[in-house]
Amino acid sequence: MDSKKLDKLRARYAAGAPGEGGDQRFKKVHDFVFAGTDQRPKPYSGVATFLNAPLRTDAPQQADFAGLDVALIGVPMDLGVTNRAGARLGPRAVRSVERIGPYHRVHGFAPLAEAKVGDVGDVPFRSRFSLEDSHADIETFHAKVAAAGVAPLSVGGDHSITLPILKALGAGRPLGLVHIDAHCDTGGPFEGSKFHHGGPFRAAVLDGVLDPERTVQIGIRGGTGYLWEFSYDSGMTVIHAEDFRQLGMGETIKKMRAVVDGGPVYVSFDIDSLDPAFAPGTGTPEVGGLTTREAMELLRGCAGLDIIGGDVVEVAPPYDATTNTAQAGAQMLFEILCLIVLARAGQP
Repeated sequence: MDSKKLDKLRARYAAGAPGEGGDQRFKKVHDFVFAGTDQRPKPYSGVATFLNAPLRTDAPQQADFAGLDVALIGVPMDLGVTNRAGARLGPRAVRSVERIGPYHRVHGFAPLAEAKVGDVGDVPFRSRFSLEDSHADIETFHAKVAAAGVAPLSVGGDHSITLPILKALGAGRPLGLVHIDAHCDTGGPFEGSKFHHGGPFRAAVLDGVLDPERTVQIGIRGGTGYLWEFSYDSGMTVIHAEDFRQLGMGETIKKMRAVVDGGPVYVSFDIDSLDPAFAPGTGTPEVGGLTTREAMELLRGCAGLDIIGGDVVEVAPPYDATTNTAQAGAQMLFEILCLIVLARAGQP
């Protein structure tokens, strides 16, 4: 090794404290994480929160939601499942994931250092038995978040929770949607309910809060395609798992952006979009799905769109002793948070 180079490195780094390297790309993150000390917070201590964000359970009692930019919200409700229950435990499992972020290498920033983000706790439900009442509670809570000018980022819970969220956020104008999932979730009512997790996007279109022509569904597969005629008939863009393989990542992202661009966009990520090899802990697993790397690339491809909110749903920890599903869910939550922070800052 060149001795002059070694001497220079020793002079700069041998006794350096965190953040003293001089690279301005990292200085703000160093200052945020270390806060003037040589210690960073221990990921395994304290009260577990989504993405280690500050716990702000006081925010829902304030009209401005404590001035937050983004509210991380637990929605522990799985009364709409049609197969295996357990997603009501998803928010707790995702909160328990110890190390996600704080720095996003691709976007080049730490979202918690760029925006005021808080874990505001869970939606308060009046009943653990009534799906209809639970949906009303979700809508009321998210409407209050939206009225305060705060972007909601929610963790379910089954996918039926997205309907009342869209009703709250799309009340003034129908939204565009990036929907990453194994299933279209545009089925009709059955067994006396139209609110199940297999039909939220059909109901959202019929309620006038979702624009089907600005909706793209990616990763769709499995044997229940006969239930999803509404997606095609309404004008949604459906990119099946087989289509994704043929198109490739670049063309899929290009098509996705062309469909949803031009207005506010909501991002809904169902963990069963991932192959069960990566996310076995879910209620309706389908083989042949996305890898975690592919899912992350798809979400990163949304950077620059007007993302006004999002959710991660269907994490059902009882079916995954490894906790890999919750780990993947937390990572996707982090990816969507970055998109929201970029959008609110008006950055590409």
